[in-house]
Amino acid sequence: MPELPEVETVRRGLQPVLEGARIERVETRRPNLRYPFPDRFGERLEGRKITSLGRRAKYLIADVEDAPLLICHLGMSGSFRVETDEGSAAPGNFHHERSKSEAHDHVVFHVADPKGVSARVVFNDPRRFGFMLFAERNGTEHPMLQGLGVEPTGNTLDGELLAHLFEGKKTPLKAALLDQRLIAGLGNIYVSEALWRAGLSPTRAAGTIADNGKVAKERATLLATSVREVIADAIAAGGSSLRDYVHTDGSLGYFQHSFSVYDREGEPCAHSGCAGHIERIVQSGRSTFYCRQCQR
Repeated sequence: MPELPEVETVRRGLQPVLEGARIERVETRRPNLRYPFPDRFGERLEGRKITSLGRRAKYLIADVEDAPLLICHLGMSGSFRVETDEGSAAPGNFHHERSKSEAHDHVVFHVADPKGVSARVVFNDPRRFGFMLFAERNGTEHPMLQGLGVEPTGNTLDGELLAHLFEGKKTPLKAALLDQRLIAGLGNIYVSEALWRAGLSPTRAAGTIADNGKVAKERATLLATSVREVIADAIAAGGSSLRDYVHTDGSLGYFQHSFSVYDREGEPCAHSGCAGHIERIVQSGRSTFYCRQCQR
């Protein structure tokens, strides 16, 4: 499933096309994706301007004037493609290849910018685990967004907050970082990378970095910094494609070449002076990559 940097890359790729554009027509080529489309889905969007395109965790959120908020999730295989008279491009770079088959084009937004230049924004999703739903503007947070934790971007996530979130928790550190109720948007790849940068074992009890001692505070600060930095680095590089996906400007994302532990089982640890090797273990049914020697 795409992680936060991939979703943010998609948002940034779509932003210049969608923000300020008017939705002229919406094609839904099937009645549902993961969930049925809301009643009168296209009708409630057509003729209205998209005022902003945001992101919360792994959700894209379009603010459409005089309409409900549009919440989009890519699911496991979803992607957007922008088509203009000059050609097409797919914003976002993913660890697993995205479909290019038009048979899986399920939603098409026909939009026009303030100058009248038209474009088609196509949602393609072979597995149909993605979805598009409405959030009504009644002050009540949509169930999909309720209970989400702090965003792992900016300076909000610091050592003090991380220690507070993990206080008393006996669950493994990796599981705590993946808990969307605590930190929103973190996924398997970047948690492994952040733990390696911080030199902390994914099997360590989360509460051990929440003690009052000096060492625990240093660990919490280092982990919070590592999380923010690995996410920022990935966003700057355009996500984690190992394939040939391109941004709307044609550039590729190369953060995948900077993976230090993910998918590197058996390779030497890249930490200076460490003689260990990267191991793979399974936690909660998911692969974890780490160096037993330098991650304690």
